[in-house]
Amino acid sequence: MPFNINDLNYEKDSKERMPWEHYLELYRETDPEEIAVRLAIPYDKEKKSFTLNLLGTVYHITYPDFQVSHEPDDMGFYPLEEMIYARILTLRFLLNGADSKGTGNFKTYREMPWGEVYLRQFDGRCIKRLAFSYGNRLSDFKKIMEHINAVPVEHGDAAYEISIYPGYQIRMILWEGDDEFPPSSQILFSDNFPVSFAAEDMAVMGDVIIGSLKAFFKVVQA
Repeated sequence: MPFNINDLNYEKDSKERMPWEHYLELYRETDPEEIAVRLAIPYDKEKKSFTLNLLGTVYHITYPDFQVSHEPDDMGFYPLEEMIYARILTLRFLLNGADSKGTGNFKTYREMPWGEVYLRQFDGRCIKRLAFSYGNRLSDFKKIMEHINAVPVEHGDAAYEISIYPGYQIRMILWEGDDEFPPSSQILFSDNFPVSFAAEDMAVMGDVIIGSLKAFFKVVQA
């Protein structure tokens, strides 16, 4: 069933309402065909709808009202329909992003050109949260990642690569805790992220992904 932004009842929270309204207005003023060409994503002129993949699910996003629906799959949770920050992040990607592929190299948040800007926030909201949530639950982490068809990679005690948007890859790495050391984690980004994303985008992105993992785990456990 298509998502209706009014169902969020977000009007009471200006921190969400103001960015949403701002970027939605910019979206409405942007030529949809320009967006499609710039991002190399499909745009159906008759249906006035983009097709965009986010975390393994194919979504249809209408223009100019940004109504969202997903193609049937077994994910069981759909962040672009259920998380306001995922929607704002996607709006910003549609407005500012570009079709790009990484070189195969991955970088930490700190290594990005503006890496020091939100480093403390990113470390707390994303790195430490990932370690705290799954550092002693590697089997649960693996179940979630397998559920969303993430690709295992050779890092740490458990690591997977996911695609947040087409061409933009993220690696999430965990080291299990023991009696001497607490669990730790790292998040790596394909080196093309600065082409489309600012420092704050990537901090929000971490929030969206880790929040989604929790929801996906409920699906796996059901």
